[in-house]
Amino acid sequence: MMKYDIIIHNGIIVTVNEDFDIIRDGIVFISDGKIAEVSSKPDNYKYFEAKEIIDAAGGIIMPGLVNAHTHLPMTILRGIGDDLLLSEWLNKYIFPLEAKYMNPETVRIASYLGCAEMLLSGTTTCCDGYFYEEETAQAVLESGMRAVLGQGVIDFPAPGIPDPADNIKAAIRFVEKLHNLSSLIKPSVFCHSPYTCSEDTLKKAKRIASAEKILFQIHAAETKNEYDIIMSRHSVSPIRYLEQTEVLDEKTLLIHAVWVDEKDIKIVSKHNSKISHNPQSNMKLASGISPVPEFLKEKITVGLGTDGCASNNDPDMFKEMDAAAKLHKVNILDPTVMDAKTVVQMATVKGAKAIGLGDETGSIEKGKEADIIIIDTDSPHLIPMYNPVSHIVYSARGSDVRDVLVSGKIIVRNKRLLTLDAEDIINKINLIAAGIKKDVIMS
Repeated sequence: MMKYDIIIHNGIIVTVNEDFDIIRDGIVFISDGKIAEVSSKPDNYKYFEAKEIIDAAGGIIMPGLVNAHTHLPMTILRGIGDDLLLSEWLNKYIFPLEAKYMNPETVRIASYLGCAEMLLSGTTTCCDGYFYEEETAQAVLESGMRAVLGQGVIDFPAPGIPDPADNIKAAIRFVEKLHNLSSLIKPSVFCHSPYTCSEDTLKKAKRIASAEKILFQIHAAETKNEYDIIMSRHSVSPIRYLEQTEVLDEKTLLIHAVWVDEKDIKIVSKHNSKISHNPQSNMKLASGISPVPEFLKEKITVGLGTDGCASNNDPDMFKEMDAAAKLHKVNILDPTVMDAKTVVQMATVKGAKAIGLGDETGSIEKGKEADIIIIDTDSPHLIPMYNPVSHIVYSARGSDVRDVLVSGKIIVRNKRLLTLDAEDIINKINLIAAGIKKDVIMS
């Protein structure tokens, strides 16, 4: 009988494959970091051998969650300037604090914290964009997560890039550094937005991404203020402006996409660009509601993201799924839209496709990477369980995640992170936060 590296059994498998198969008494066989087989538990199960056998204890076995938009280092700014307009929040608090505190060490330590939070709450893959992103890459590498990481590009002085004229060169250096870092980490180029990057910068950044065949990320049509700025400068919407600058294609990720009309949606669909939906951040900053049901009608790939901890406060994708499902129901007064199955797909396989990893992760299927989480369902708020998919969206929490595997490696076991020293990270974060706290109180 064939020997495997890991066998996971005694749980309900939510595969999120094309048919969205749910296997009530399922078993997953893992070899060389990949899913070798997935099925109902066979009669001759006891004869299979493995280096490790994981008993799911009746819980839910599902793909690791994919966070399609994060700013990992911004964990250090959690709770700063809450309940403010985006423009005031950025200009009075975030930009000044970034300028003073975001150095390589701070970015690395804060990224450790972000990785720890995500892994402990079931996220195995993230798409990140920030400055000093090579430090974030080091943290992600040590954590064992899978990630698409983008060096930030903006036409203003930024952490690590005091002269904006060097922003494209910095992006090129970053991409070159990351290409051979790890099979789990892929480089990207992240332009901040169409109103903070000139047309020339946008085109140059996109050319880098296209030449390297990597993801191009950009905040787009996030706020009414952004919409008004682009209209006043270019007499077109942000989406139409991005089309004119020739940055829209199948490897473009549009983040937020709130202030869009029917024509904009058709443009996104025509170019096969992808979208990261970030409902909690949009709600907290009162940016508006992205028309996700309309995107889905146009067959646009939409992933789900939390945004950074400065504008959401935590990267728990279970909370994000719950918010995404409920927000759109109440917005259009239709309880049938954004059903649980659709939202789970956005948080897994659709998110993976949105960031260019659809062939690698996002579902439990033979041949895919073994990025798998186990949800402990033996808690009062998860009993009884009639529909596991409904439970994932409306009842489960990140703290219910018991075990996490990335590429067949156990990263979290029995709710304990194995790759990073969480206590040490917390102590270092608190030291940095003490200085930030003084600045915030004085401002």
